[in-house]
Amino acid sequence: MLTGCNNIIAWSLCVLTAVTVALLAWFELYIPAVGGAAVGAVVSLSPRMVKDWDRAVLLRLGKFKQVLKPGVSWVAPGIDSVAARVDMRIRSTSFSAEKTLTQDTVPVNVDAVLFWVVTDAERSILEVKDFEKTVSWAAQTTLRDVIGQTELVRMISDRQTLDDELQSIIDAKTTDWGVTVQSVEIRDVRIPQALEDAMSRKAQADREKEARVILAESELKVAEQMEQASLVYDRNHSAMQLRAMNMTYESIKERGALMVIPSGMADSVNTGVIGLGASAFRHKGDE
Repeated sequence: MLTGCNNIIAWSLCVLTAVTVALLAWFELYIPAVGGAAVGAVVSLSPRMVKDWDRAVLLRLGKFKQVLKPGVSWVAPGIDSVAARVDMRIRSTSFSAEKTLTQDTVPVNVDAVLFWVVTDAERSILEVKDFEKTVSWAAQTTLRDVIGQTELVRMISDRQTLDDELQSIIDAKTTDWGVTVQSVEIRDVRIPQALEDAMSRKAQADREKEARVILAESELKVAEQMEQASLVYDRNHSAMQLRAMNMTYESIKERGALMVIPSGMADSVNTGVIGLGASAFRHKGDE
């Protein structure tokens, strides 16, 4: 009989009533003692305590009377009854859609989470039987409907827009139940393994294609630069000779190897210049 009330207050009132009745009986005041016992019993069953994050719906003779706010409230035993207590804190509900076809007929498994809060305790109790389960079912059916109207690429790449769309639709359904949807977040989108492998191969082929295009563009730029360099060498033979000497030097400087140059090549690049460069290279090596 004390379910839902503050046990400390109830037991305190019971003890106080018992002490009062005992004192009246001690002084042989039986009628006041009986009356005090009856009043004490009624008062002991009257208090109801509501926690700070709860709201309690009070019915009087089966009809809605009021919503009890946090604190201690007094009700009439036998006449008033607390129909339900509603938690007003933000809640999270996980829901999913399995093997649901997208707009482009791809079967997907989608997991999502719904963040919602009760804003009207009266409507959440009087308008729907089990609002928690109803909200969960509404979220699941809405997710299936949205998946059926969305292509796979958009579902994977534009989740934020999809989250906002789900929130708007679910909130429109739950507003009449005194429930407000704060946000919806899609956690995971799973596709068949064969399709995932095919998409992976396609992505790899696209990356390889892009790499080859970049390489071809680089070779084109190198060819253009080489063409410009050939024009410079054609106008200035000394530049060509210096380039040849530099290439010779670069080829042997790291390994310390000896390069034998045919006489025809030596004459074409001026042997005096190469001899001078080789002497400088040996001198540098001695140091």
